Amino acid sequence: MVKSREWSRKTREEAISLHRKGNGYKKIAKMLNIPRDTIGSIIRKFKAKGTVEMLPGRGRKKMLTLTAVCYLKRKVEKSLRVTAEELKKDLSDDNAWKTTANIIKNLLQCEEKHKVLELMILPPTEP
Repeated sequence: MVKSREWSRKTREEAISLHRKGNGYKKIAKMLNIPRDTIGSIIRKFKAKGTVEMLPGRGRKKMLTLTAVCYLKRKVEKSLRVTAEELKKDLSDDNAWKTTANIIKNLLQCEEKHKVLELMILPPTEP
């Protein structure tokens, strides 16, 4: 079954505190008006991870942080003739980010496509 909603952090913490006080899943579920299976999954996740925070899922992990992406954009805006290899060297020297030239090329091409799409969608502003 597909997850339909995420419970607030406060609610998850409340479920954990009630469980620590010795209440069972059924009793907690009735008190908080949450399905019993959901209470079970909240408590299992807390026992496994040690936190009630919503952790990222299983998808592909980002190769570069947002900071690194902004750094690359600034470098390209300053000098349009910079190569992907030079950008890779700058990243590895300055900030200790490990990446490849292909990742940088794909990222910048993707950013450029989004820029073009925004220009096509947004109407021109009048002065």
